[in-house]
Amino acid sequence: MRGGQGAARAPVIQFTNCRILRGGALLREDLWVRGGRILDPEKLFFEERRVADEQRDCGGCILAPGFIDVQINGGFGVDFSQASEDVGSGVALVARRILSHGVTSFCPTLVTSPLEVYHKVLPQIPVKSGGPHGAGVLGVHLEGPFISREKRGAHPEAHLRSFEADAFQDVLATYGGLDNVRIVTLAPELGHSQEVIRALTALGICVSLGHSVADLGTAEEAVQSGATFITHLFNAMLPFHHRDPGIVGLLTSDRLPAGRHIFYGMIADGIHTNPAALRIAHRAHPKGLVLVTDAVPALGLGNGRHTLGQQEVEVDGLTAYVAGCSVESALEAASLHPAQLLGLEKRKGTLDFGADADFVVLDDSLHVRATYISGELVWQVEEARP
Repeated sequence: MRGGQGAARAPVIQFTNCRILRGGALLREDLWVRGGRILDPEKLFFEERRVADEQRDCGGCILAPGFIDVQINGGFGVDFSQASEDVGSGVALVARRILSHGVTSFCPTLVTSPLEVYHKVLPQIPVKSGGPHGAGVLGVHLEGPFISREKRGAHPEAHLRSFEADAFQDVLATYGGLDNVRIVTLAPELGHSQEVIRALTALGICVSLGHSVADLGTAEEAVQSGATFITHLFNAMLPFHHRDPGIVGLLTSDRLPAGRHIFYGMIADGIHTNPAALRIAHRAHPKGLVLVTDAVPALGLGNGRHTLGQQEVEVDGLTAYVAGCSVESALEAASLHPAQLLGLEKRKGTLDFGADADFVVLDDSLHVRATYISGELVWQVEEARP
């Protein structure tokens, strides 16, 4: 139930004894939910003269908006860049398993692949609301194949492409359609890239800059054409240089369109990016930080050989690091900022009144205790209460 009389008749649940992330601060307030949305208790009291139908004691835990992962290549043995007859079942498996990590929405990500993979896989990953079955699918993130050969990283060189003269038609021919696509990562220095950026943004698709050797001027031109995101900042791009800071310079550029906000993804594992570099980026532009996992199919499987698209990867250990920012900032970087990037901040990434009741329950060590989607408990640790 999402509105009207049906929502008004739905039971009201009051989450008590908790700290709510709202407006960049952790507030000792209760969270009220009805019909899958966050409820304004004052309107409930004074206009409807109602009280809660049920109270749930959160044991002093933190309630934060559900996490949104805009770059995840797979996990638990599922590779989104591998074509099969039943891609949907693999997406569903990952969607279900990431609930335990507090993720309530995500963008399945495809790395550079042969054309036949895009044509077969993309129609099988439609946008889908979350629920007990798993996290919601916000749309696909296409990372490549229109990227730099010099900064391709783990992307197979044989399948990289440049834009042809009729650039946007070339994009459509490559992907076989854009109906289920939410983000496209490309290298802005490629010929005809600016017209592609304008065409994609006109369709409401987020354009991200990455796997690139672009200088700052080219990156600024891309933002002026509509690009709003940077794929895993510092990784797979020219290193910062004081004479030309490259794409990194967008964080403090004074040549962006008025009112235009640039976001940047970062893999905060201490391996892809040194914690000091992460702190530099965050202090330069804190409201643009979007935490991503960039998770590979090996997520949850341990060491060994696994696939990533058309290539094999070797996994040997995993280390996680804390960025060094406040708890509130870190939580917003995993929820509010990706929602803002995708234009969903009225519904997702927030616990403001009227927003979707997608939230995560965390202890003081930020371990996930429970995950809710549309106000419904979809995952919890065995000993957790709410």
